[in-house]
Amino acid sequence: MILDYEAIGARIREARLMKNMSQEGLAELAGLSTTHMSHIENGSTKVSLPSLVKVANALNVTLDELVCDSIVKGNAVFESELANTISDCDELEIRIISDMAKALKTSVRNRLKNYPVQHA
Repeated sequence: MILDYEAIGARIREARLMKNMSQEGLAELAGLSTTHMSHIENGSTKVSLPSLVKVANALNVTLDELVCDSIVKGNAVFESELANTISDCDELEIRIISDMAKALKTSVRNRLKNYPVQHA
């Protein structure tokens, strides 16, 4: 199994910013140094499971939310992200986004047929 540490760091950064939290504040809540927190967020270190749990708890998010790019069954997280993305949209915006998502899905599936790489 390969973990995408850059994606994990990006998700941590995104969750931190959504909570209007500084990197220093998160590091303090998680009991980590600010330097280590910076390295985790930019993906330049392989964060340990205990540290990742501390960060998830400090951010009040699940581990799934932080590592969903590296796990096979991460769909629930992505579905939740989609729901959150449109939660402040009005009816017309939701209809347009739905139409675009359907068209994008068709385009992606058509293009993937032309590539030998297997996907789920």
